[in-house]
Amino acid sequence: MLATLALLLGLPLALASEPQSCTSLVPITFNSTTIPQLLGQWFYIAGASRYPPHLAELRAVTFEAFSFSPGSHKDELNITEIIRMNETCVVRNFSKIQVFHENSTLVHVGKSDCLHLSQLMITGVASMARLIQSDKDLLILNHINIDSPNLSLSARTPNVSKEHLEEFKAHLQCLGFTEQEVFYASTEHACPLPGDEDNADPQLG
Repeated sequence: MLATLALLLGLPLALASEPQSCTSLVPITFNSTTIPQLLGQWFYIAGASRYPPHLAELRAVTFEAFSFSPGSHKDELNITEIIRMNETCVVRNFSKIQVFHENSTLVHVGKSDCLHLSQLMITGVASMARLIQSDKDLLILNHINIDSPNLSLSARTPNVSKEHLEEFKAHLQCLGFTEQEVFYASTEHACPLPGDEDNADPQLG
């Protein structure tokens, strides 16, 4: 909900500073069963970051949805993104995610307006995120090559249970975020999704 990424596997990673007590931020180990579980529709729920470019996007976005589909290669995912930023809905479908099993990371490739996927972009430098272990219907991303704490939550539905939200807030608290630093999407500003042509937003473009 969002610069082109180069696939530089040798790029040294400056891991986001995480308190040693944040043992709950355990990344998923990608394998033949976890990758298919990423496919399909997701809705951005909330995010927090102390990296200034990300903060600007967090403040601007009121709704975001995206979907993963199989790419042309085994460890590649295509992305279709739908985002409302600055009161305009925009659809993009020309970006990809590369999955690296050896270090359980996701790398975004191509231009994206999708908020936390675009947080995988830092002025044209390859950037990575790890998927944190959680419920199969949640997508918690920790972006790992910036020196500021950050975390985003997406889910299979536009709303999540109180328990799932509390789990995410516990991760945020562990990283040192306060409630005032968390930005939430809103279903009141939802953009029409594919198949909703009858209710299309005139600003959709």
